[in-house]
Amino acid sequence: MFDIGWSELLVIGIVALVVIGPKELPGVVRAVAQNLGKLRRLASDFQNQFSNAMREMELAEMKKDAEKLLNDATAGTALDEVKKTGDEIRKAVEEPLSIAEPGKPDSAAGAGKPKSEPDRGA
Repeated sequence: MFDIGWSELLVIGIVALVVIGPKELPGVVRAVAQNLGKLRRLASDFQNQFSNAMREMELAEMKKDAEKLLNDATAGTALDEVKKTGDEIRKAVEEPLSIAEPGKPDSAAGAGKPKSEPDRGA
């Protein structure tokens, strides 16, 4: 948190000893330590509450997604879309095949030709 080395702590201790005095120093150090402990507990509680709130939000979002998937599965809308796409693909593949099938007379290709030419007599 704070980047305080041993030399800085020594300077702070000497200044505190001179300013506060040797008689009152243990009580002041104890009070400061208790207040720091309370501050750490408050920070830990806040962090835990924040984590719990985030976890609850994630769970609510996952529940909403699961309910949507369940509704889609029971209503069959997802399967309907797949079937619809499959039918479109099947039609797109079958149309060119039905036009180009050999053995079947093609009405568009043979419309201009007579089926058999009669003898014209020579």
